[in-house]
Amino acid sequence: MKKFESAKRLIILGLSLIGLALMTAVYAYTWFYVYYTPVRLRLKFYFRGHVLVLLIYFVLLLFFSTTYGGTKVGYLKGTDVFFSQIFSLLAVNIITYFQVSLMANWLVAVPPMIEMTLLQLVIAGGWTFLCNRFYHRLYPPRKLLLIYGERDVADIMGKFQSRKDKYQIKETIGISDGLDAVREKAVSGNFDAVVLWDLPAKTRNGLMKYCYAHSVRIYFMPKITDVLVKGAEQMNLFDTPIFLIREYELTVEQRFVKRSIDLVCSLLLLVLASPFMLLTALAVKLYDGGPVLYKQIRCTRGERPFSILKFRSMRVDAEKDGVARLSSKNDDRITPVGKFIRKVRLDELPQLINILKGDMSFIGPRPERPEIIEQYKKEMPEFVYRMKVKAGLAGYAQVYGKYNTTPYDKLKLDLTYIENYTVWMDVKLMLLTLKILFVPESTEGIDEGQTTAMKDSAKEK
Repeated sequence: MKKFESAKRLIILGLSLIGLALMTAVYAYTWFYVYYTPVRLRLKFYFRGHVLVLLIYFVLLLFFSTTYGGTKVGYLKGTDVFFSQIFSLLAVNIITYFQVSLMANWLVAVPPMIEMTLLQLVIAGGWTFLCNRFYHRLYPPRKLLLIYGERDVADIMGKFQSRKDKYQIKETIGISDGLDAVREKAVSGNFDAVVLWDLPAKTRNGLMKYCYAHSVRIYFMPKITDVLVKGAEQMNLFDTPIFLIREYELTVEQRFVKRSIDLVCSLLLLVLASPFMLLTALAVKLYDGGPVLYKQIRCTRGERPFSILKFRSMRVDAEKDGVARLSSKNDDRITPVGKFIRKVRLDELPQLINILKGDMSFIGPRPERPEIIEQYKKEMPEFVYRMKVKAGLAGYAQVYGKYNTTPYDKLKLDLTYIENYTVWMDVKLMLLTLKILFVPESTEGIDEGQTTAMKDSAKEK
């Protein structure tokens, strides 16, 4: 199995590097035959200089492709890989355009860069399609056995069915059938792996050790304590491993750097976004004459309340009954202007002021309303753990989840961020946030009839 996985990783790495090399080759042609001449650049490059220019392009492309997931052929859906490559190429080519312009000492012609990008996108699309076909012929979907407890399996089945190209749940068995029957089924050899879904901790741990002893691959959904342990620091003070889970959230140094990034970026973006904010304000005002901004009490670090600012996207009387509720699919309270500004995230821009004031950060758990927090805490007291850090404009749960992701799953995602925080993680999440702005699923509302994202199956066992 280890040799199989190693070969698999090498094949994916090789395919990804070949794709990046093809993109770099297109840039090399544009560099040599369009932009580079001693007359245009007023510089003379020797062989090593050309190698350095092309190497910089390749490294930038590798960085952005790795960050956005453009190299994850087979692991992500083909459309996701291609979408990631689009973002990577756009980012790298914009940087490269200004790099070439600096060398030329003036803004060079834009059309050749656009033509190069279009050709690269065509090649990237074709290459992604061929690589996915090759990958799935070589590595068919894994056959899985789902082992479940008392909780309904429809939710997890739906998640796995969304990736039929990688996983196929061939059979399910409940622990109510008896542990002996479950163990026998797990090691029968008819499955490539088992999925442990919402089992009591004691039962799950026993099954994990049993499957591990029999070399059976395991997928399991972590509980909150698992997420905390994953972020723990391993110590070697004694002759036995010790894990340290700290009682505080971010260090003083981390908070200082995080706040510095927030101040600089919020000021810069307020200047750059001011024309869009003005146009949005006019559109909201002209539609129904109501207020432009919408203020709402939310909670940040330590459950401290603050007034969050948004461009109003709903009718003025959206909550005239006084009941706090999240927006649902096809919510008739959202105005036509509101639908558009929500789709392109323009409604969130006033929160740059909240960041500047210190109520929020760029990256962190999304702030909730006090009354909704109270509803969640009744079913899930651990929900307050999300407020160990300052609330964010975007966060781990928004990048890797959706608007209607359950509070329990959001909590686990946000705790993953808190327990594994680094400055680089913030930078990476900022870059990934640009990508999800164009992913419709990330703004999908909750189901009709729900007032919050809580479902009956959200409790941890």
